[in-house]
Amino acid sequence: MSADNAVNAGRPALDVGRSAVERKRGLRRLDLRLLGRAALLGGSGGRDRLPGAIEHLIKVHRARQPAAGPEAIERLRRAYVLAESSHRGQTRKSGEPFITHPLAVTLILAELGAETTTLTASLLHDTVEDTEVTLAQVEREFGKAVAYLVDGVTKLEKVDYGAAAEPETFRKMLLATGSDVRVMSIKLADRLHNMRTLGVMRPDKQARIAKVTRDVLIPLAERLGVQALKSELEDLVFATLHPEEHARTRAMIEAHAASPDPLAAVADSLRAVLREAGIAADVAVRPRHAVSVHRLLLKRGGARLGGCDFGRLLVRVGEDADCYAVLGELHTCFTPVIAEFKDFIAAPKFNLYQSLHTAVADEQGRIAEVLVRTHRMHRVAEAGVIALGDPHAGAEAAAPAEGESGVRVDPTQPGWLARLLEWQRAAPDADTFWSALRDDLAQDREITVFTDQGGDASGTVRLPAGAGCVDAAYAVHGAFGHACVGVRVNGRLAPLGTRLRDGDTLQLLMDDSATSGPDKDWLEHAITPAARIAITRWLTQHPDATGQDQPRRTPAVRPVPLPAAGPAAEPVAVTDVPDAAVRLARCCTPVPPDLVTGFVIRGGTVAVHRTECPTTVRMTAAGREPVPVLWRDGSPAGGYRATVLAEALSRPRLLADLTEAIAGQDIGIVSAAVEPPQEHRVLHSYTVELPDPRALGALMRAMRSVPGVYDVYRARPAVAWADREE
Repeated sequence: MSADNAVNAGRPALDVGRSAVERKRGLRRLDLRLLGRAALLGGSGGRDRLPGAIEHLIKVHRARQPAAGPEAIERLRRAYVLAESSHRGQTRKSGEPFITHPLAVTLILAELGAETTTLTASLLHDTVEDTEVTLAQVEREFGKAVAYLVDGVTKLEKVDYGAAAEPETFRKMLLATGSDVRVMSIKLADRLHNMRTLGVMRPDKQARIAKVTRDVLIPLAERLGVQALKSELEDLVFATLHPEEHARTRAMIEAHAASPDPLAAVADSLRAVLREAGIAADVAVRPRHAVSVHRLLLKRGGARLGGCDFGRLLVRVGEDADCYAVLGELHTCFTPVIAEFKDFIAAPKFNLYQSLHTAVADEQGRIAEVLVRTHRMHRVAEAGVIALGDPHAGAEAAAPAEGESGVRVDPTQPGWLARLLEWQRAAPDADTFWSALRDDLAQDREITVFTDQGGDASGTVRLPAGAGCVDAAYAVHGAFGHACVGVRVNGRLAPLGTRLRDGDTLQLLMDDSATSGPDKDWLEHAITPAARIAITRWLTQHPDATGQDQPRRTPAVRPVPLPAAGPAAEPVAVTDVPDAAVRLARCCTPVPPDLVTGFVIRGGTVAVHRTECPTTVRMTAAGREPVPVLWRDGSPAGGYRATVLAEALSRPRLLADLTEAIAGQDIGIVSAAVEPPQEHRVLHSYTVELPDPRALGALMRAMRSVPGVYDVYRARPAVAWADREE
């Protein structure tokens, strides 16, 4: 933005735009470089005329925003007069008047359809930083909104921040963008003009600026949906950092443009099909830009590209329904490549982008990629949030132009930006913020995960590809993500390190009473800055912690006999063996109405086992004769013992909470045992004495309600657990 960052215009080596031949083919894309120098440096007119340098800007603004009235034009005139007078005498490194820079930036935004407030702030965006104009003066003359935008893009001084000036400037800019995305729109246009005029910089400075543009500005342009700026920035960075590869790619594009384009023939066939079907549509060839061609080359492994590979067909229609009508004709009259079909109208991208994508082959076997969208979708695809105007305006101000219908999408707080603002507040220093910002923006694809938390907590969360359950916990619960004790992915219990896939359903098991912090191993699973910064901060604040969950540090609880619920009852089961005592086996603890059988053991006692007990199987296989056993009618005063197992996610106070839940059912515990935790999971075993066998179901439901418990079931003993008295 400052004179130090801005350089001379029009260096031929960085003219990475399309050739004249390309521009003549089909739809002319928004070519933001072709703004004549005469429009910027034209002479002044008479007293009642606008300065010649701003006439082109006014003309473009009126064309893109027909509703801009005399008041808007007068506002731009005053902003230009203030900018020109305050920058007078300042020059760029090229020797040009400095005013050419804010004018060029404003023209870029005007071409994209920015509204008057954005253009006013763009004209003034360097005044507070580089001149004697104050922010208070800007607010007094142009209002709070313009002053906010100017302040948002004003850089912090190196004299105050040193090496942290650049990352802290971006932090400041992102915070401002959180309230008004027009701040970042101005910054992107500013960087585009500076990248266009990078030639007089030292090579090392060119490389540094290009790398920051690649790592930060281009991903931000993508996320804000400003495709026109993103594409040109990509080509400029490509030319700066990889000049030889860029030159080879440009040579291929020029060679292709010099010969007949097979896509033009496919476009003619498609026009005829749509005309016959009565569908009003514009069909044009949309050439690929240099980086797009280069990526396709890499995808094909360096194989020679075909004639249809250098562009795509763009079909624009009036209404959403027309898009699907065009798709039907495409797939009926041509051979569809099914694997290439994507519906971004029903499921828009996170950056507001909407289109149908498909690929078809004609009778000659030429395969053409086709984009289908409405005219409004096209404007949003090219200009992103810039096309949506003032994010704080009412629905009336945001109505689509040219009488089109459409639903306005509020870009003020897109999900990715809200997440970014959340974690950046926790970044302890500029280096951490700068590194985390680059890592976050490097995630060029997102996945959508459906959260099943019950009630208002359910919904969707967008995460970068490769994110896991730990990332999701912090994305949903912020700093309270520490309390996550486990997860279910698609209904099944899964480790916290599980990587999520697009469309997964996730249930986060949270413990509101948890006092322990995250395990240090969580850092191995987390990839999002929000999660990594929160975990690192906690570990830094608790240096004495081992990084292990508290339950891992708790030794196993050995079986401890506890007082029974009451005195032994009369026998609860009866057998026809004369004078035989009946005892319920401790290995499977049967209770009515379990199916049971008996075996005579030492002393003539009949041991009663559940029929599915492994001991029953073993003794039958050994030739032991089973004896019939029946449950006694009526309910004795105690004596129904059962063993229940609770599988849970390890956490502090789990044993106490389960014991309390059991006691709350007026059930006594005969013994309890806890196995050592394994990967955050722990198994609790309780032998209880029931006042009534029907109390078992209520007991198991009460145990399942304890936070962290994910399954409760009757004991299923192994063969080795056979009753020793036998």
